[in-house]
Amino acid sequence: MARNSLSDLDAVLMVARYGKFRPAALELGVSTTALSNAVGKLERALGVRLFNRTTRSVSLTEAGQQFVAQIAPAMRDIHEAMDGVRSRQTTPSGTLRINAFPTAAREIFSTLILPFIREHPQVHVDVVTEGRMVDIVAGGFDFGVRSADRVPVDMIALPLGFARRNVVVGAPAYLGARGAPLIPQDLARHSCLRVRLPNGAILRWPFEKDGHLVQIDVQGPLTLDEAGLARTAVLASVGLTLAMESDVRDDIEAGRLVRVLEDWTPVQSPLSLYYPSRRNPTAAFRAFIDFARSQV
Repeated sequence: MARNSLSDLDAVLMVARYGKFRPAALELGVSTTALSNAVGKLERALGVRLFNRTTRSVSLTEAGQQFVAQIAPAMRDIHEAMDGVRSRQTTPSGTLRINAFPTAAREIFSTLILPFIREHPQVHVDVVTEGRMVDIVAGGFDFGVRSADRVPVDMIALPLGFARRNVVVGAPAYLGARGAPLIPQDLARHSCLRVRLPNGAILRWPFEKDGHLVQIDVQGPLTLDEAGLARTAVLASVGLTLAMESDVRDDIEAGRLVRVLEDWTPVQSPLSLYYPSRRNPTAAFRAFIDFARSQV
């Protein structure tokens, strides 16, 4: 067993987490072949199969389940010990891993992440965007970024203070031809870009005015789950879209898009940077927290 490296054990844990080799390989920054070889080498050293493999999925065998259950806590302790040594560094360096909703990542990218790496060039920031809620500790992340009302209660939260709101926008040509909706119910007469949520459900567009809440099941020619595609479609006068204001602010200011239903789109919860308590935070970890606090 001594002949096997920590990376082989990390490989097993990552494949067990994702249930597939490809996303696990992407997460570890190695090729799928290299990851498969590492797992195979460990299986040969142990003399048992840890995974059942098919062309579509990978699942733990009974022996694999027992192995992962036993090594996962030990690997956390080992990595924590390594972080303890790194915490003695005076110059921030190494890798910080951040998990965020795609919209949240876009909102903090220019105002927080890019300025931080300019100030600390020896730190590498690995940003993973996911629409679903993720256990950042189990996923091996240093930080998460979510709306303040979505932060897990056992995490330390640092409000980032950015003003956030949804907006409904359309191209001037579309609005010139179809007119602007005055109340949410007017959207029934409009072509709208539908939004698919990470769980596969279709978003009902939310509105609020004077305490009155309305959710509209819009209809239109496209259903999308990526903000960049929705922006391209609305600029092409396909219809109206619901977007984060930060994603289309430049288009609004340049006159390429026009806001409608402004009095029905209130300010949302601000973003929070959150993280678990650590006994031995690295210099890079401390530097990122200090930098985030300075930007609030």
